[in-house]
Amino acid sequence: MAFFYNIAVWLGFLILAPRFLYDKLTHGKWAAGFSQRLGKVPAFNAAGRKVVLLHCVSVGEAHAALPLARKLKERYPDIALVVSTTTRTGQQVAHDSYADIAERVLYFPFDLRGSVRRFLQRVKPDLVLLTETELWFNFIDLVEGSGARVCIVNGRLSERSFRRYSRVKGFMRKMLDHVSLALMQTDADADRIRSLGMNQERVVVSGNLKFDLDVGVDNGTLTREFQKRFDLHAGLPLIIAASTHEPEERYVLESLDGELGHSCRLMLVPRHPERFDAVEKLLSKSGYSFVRRSSPPSAEDASAEVILLDSIGELRAAYPLAEIVFVGGSLIPHGGQSVFEPAAAGKAIVVGPYTSNFTAVMRTLLEEGGIRQTPEAPDEFQISERLYEEFSDLLAFPDRTAELGRNAARVIQSGRGAVERTLEYLAPLLTSQR
Repeated sequence: MAFFYNIAVWLGFLILAPRFLYDKLTHGKWAAGFSQRLGKVPAFNAAGRKVVLLHCVSVGEAHAALPLARKLKERYPDIALVVSTTTRTGQQVAHDSYADIAERVLYFPFDLRGSVRRFLQRVKPDLVLLTETELWFNFIDLVEGSGARVCIVNGRLSERSFRRYSRVKGFMRKMLDHVSLALMQTDADADRIRSLGMNQERVVVSGNLKFDLDVGVDNGTLTREFQKRFDLHAGLPLIIAASTHEPEERYVLESLDGELGHSCRLMLVPRHPERFDAVEKLLSKSGYSFVRRSSPPSAEDASAEVILLDSIGELRAAYPLAEIVFVGGSLIPHGGQSVFEPAAAGKAIVVGPYTSNFTAVMRTLLEEGGIRQTPEAPDEFQISERLYEEFSDLLAFPDRTAELGRNAARVIQSGRGAVERTLEYLAPLLTSQR
């Protein structure tokens, strides 16, 4: 099976090669870090220290793993921490957030055996921590072959991913044999990875690291900058539409048509940077006055009805200024973006019907009265109408809004402790020799 896997990986790489070349010529996102993804990363001398490689796919994982990384360096100051990501946006966030604790921030290699070998020869990790469930056969196989250990931290395995992996259960069992420890978020995640063949003695439920997020940490200066520049203390409540996907920006704007739109201000935060310009065009046709975060400060900043937050890694700093947060990816069958950060900030959260990416925390938030969820709609007009109903109710009754936020914060507070549990289980691997 490994033979066929490697053929498939090479075929996929060759098919995508023209896309990478085009992107390299046009400075697109696909070609970012291309050389490093071939394993040509800068070597460094760890001076005899234990090297821990922490892999975070993109922005969400980089944010979620940060409390763990900080505690890790605090408890084991002599380790050399290397952080890797797959996406360009993940790199930007990791360079900023891990600057004071990571020796290097690198791109994760393509799962080609040559690329992985070059990467490992330069980084020489003793312990690899894969966040969520980033399972790459050649990488895991060659890491173990080098004498290092591989662990899954903050492991998550959705029902959809489980069904896909189950089609090659024998192959998955072989790969998971190389994983020393799987620290999973929930009992359901643990059951799924055991069903794929992971030795049950090496599977532990440690909780979700996102419960340990502190939205206010390191963001106070930027929050004050937003507040001053956009005059967000002038009495009009702020609604943040966070991590939106097409066409969710249109649904949100339609929900605010009329008097409701004049009783609040809106901050739109598209999930993918390549959509910033498209959302600007949408705003140009909407009739709303708007400004872009990336534009030079101007007099219009204080009065614009809509703020387009076209930046990377700054959303967390805006949450403390909001009254209501709509979390995107939930009005379309995407599965929803993370609700942890606005919940930790104690904000009233509204989501659409599609939240399968965060089933466990959504269930708890709904049970504890810490979130509002719109039902599935028969047509697009009803999608906007149901958003309007939630927004108008929360804006009209501030006590309900405040209670929703308090309940959300309480849910997050009660779930804290995953960082400490994760470090407890990792301790034997962090102190052992190869």
